[in-house]
Amino acid sequence: MDQLWINNLPDDVPAQIDVEQYASLVDLFERSVAQYADQPAFVNMGAVLTYRKLEERSRAFAAYLQNELKLNKGDRVAIMMPNLLQYPIALFGVLRAGMVVVNVNPLYTPRELKHQLTDSGAKAIVVVSNFAHTLDKVVAETPIESVILTGLGDLLSAPKRTVVNFVVKYIKKMVPKYHLPHAISMRKALSKGRRLQYVKPVVKKEDLAFLQYTGGTTGVSKGAMLSHGNVVSNLLQADAAYGSLLANGKEFVVTALPLYHIFALTVNCLLFLHKGANNLLITNPRDLPAFISELEKHPFTALTGVNTLFNALVNSEDFQKLDFSDLKLSIGGGMAVQRAVADKWQGITKTRLLEGYGLTEASPLVTCCPYDLAGYNGSIGFPVSNTDIQVRDEAGKVLAQGETGELYAKGPQVMQGYWNRPEETENVIDPEGYLATGDIGYMDEKGFFFIVDRKKDMILVSGFNVFPNEVEDVVALHPKVVEVAAVGVPHEISGELVKVFVVASDPALTAEDVIKHCRQHLTGYKIPKLVEFRDELPKTNVGKILRRELRDEAKSDQ
Repeated sequence: MDQLWINNLPDDVPAQIDVEQYASLVDLFERSVAQYADQPAFVNMGAVLTYRKLEERSRAFAAYLQNELKLNKGDRVAIMMPNLLQYPIALFGVLRAGMVVVNVNPLYTPRELKHQLTDSGAKAIVVVSNFAHTLDKVVAETPIESVILTGLGDLLSAPKRTVVNFVVKYIKKMVPKYHLPHAISMRKALSKGRRLQYVKPVVKKEDLAFLQYTGGTTGVSKGAMLSHGNVVSNLLQADAAYGSLLANGKEFVVTALPLYHIFALTVNCLLFLHKGANNLLITNPRDLPAFISELEKHPFTALTGVNTLFNALVNSEDFQKLDFSDLKLSIGGGMAVQRAVADKWQGITKTRLLEGYGLTEASPLVTCCPYDLAGYNGSIGFPVSNTDIQVRDEAGKVLAQGETGELYAKGPQVMQGYWNRPEETENVIDPEGYLATGDIGYMDEKGFFFIVDRKKDMILVSGFNVFPNEVEDVVALHPKVVEVAAVGVPHEISGELVKVFVVASDPALTAEDVIKHCRQHLTGYKIPKLVEFRDELPKTNVGKILRRELRDEAKSDQ
């Protein structure tokens, strides 16, 4: 089983790559900014940050952290912001100082923020003023010693900066009141840092680069310890899979997923930095008209997202009118890509929507679909280079091809463990270094892997396993269904029933219509017995549908 998949890899995806070619992310960064110095690295709200400017400003920020804040190598620094030019400057400034990035979702509640800052032991935080009120409520109860504040428009040109910050604060009233009297502005920090000496630390591949917290959608949020070696390995694995499709220094990637999310961080930010690409940062992808307007301005060649984002785009008439002649690569991650969405995407853009699979604990990429597939095949593809996957039953026995069980992954991208949680680390990483993914799947005769579902989301109907992804895929094929989520609800006879929550494009769609449609594609026990229509489904900030929240609601309604 260990080597079976290697013989089925496409010819252009190497089974083994040299993950030692960069000593650290700092090494990779320095080579990229030198090679592509005068090319644009990031674009946001019309402002352009070249690789040269990214190097200068991140060096200034690193010097500020070292000298003014007196932080040391290994200290944790939190970054709490959406996609802005400030993010890559802070990110690479922290890494170049030999410190550890703690990515924070800016939409966290005070309770969630307090947990992450306390658990990580972060000494400093960079936060956008829109979310400073959340920090204000808990900062005194955390280890935070220094707060660096930035406004949404702070890195724009002088006239535009003033206008954007004024509109955001006073017209749109998007900056709730806060009281952080000792905070310093990021603009002042960069100004001071330019006059200070940056001392390059010795950073090795085993040094910690990120404390990347799990989403917490299936339990308590834990900090995955990702080393420089873990993340460098993963971006090189992604490069081995897709690099031959991409031209160095010539790509334009659209980043709608937040960079604090591990998928966007590794693929959009780091892989495309390595390729010398121009990166369009979308601050608020939920504003679909503004997002599509940005796409219209640029000849984009790559776009990544989650299924819900792609679904919203393909159902937009304005998106369908865009020019897709430059688009080479479309990748869906974070959640399962549905066939209905993939088929619509290919019909509109003439490019395949490829599904990648991974998890925070694996930096995140574990498998990816070859870009030369004829079309959507429902699989998560093949393991990336230097990666082995086993399918195991509940007793830990390795299963044969075609048998379904939990996926275990081993490779250089697998985390060092959970921060300050040795017992939980032992629960997910076995003595041989295999990571228990918590996902149920199998491998077919061609070596493709398929995800059946999350272990904890499985529905048990009269002793039969029902996987929500399968039910959702079928319901999503109905032409009047926009979005769907399937959960299990308790039932005194069958144990659980399947319930679906549906967002419909036509208010005339009925529960019986949905059930009738399912009868054509699903065996009896998989057919939803309950259908509830919603205007929208609850999602994480990244766009994952929160099945757990819907499941809890369904149970409380009984």
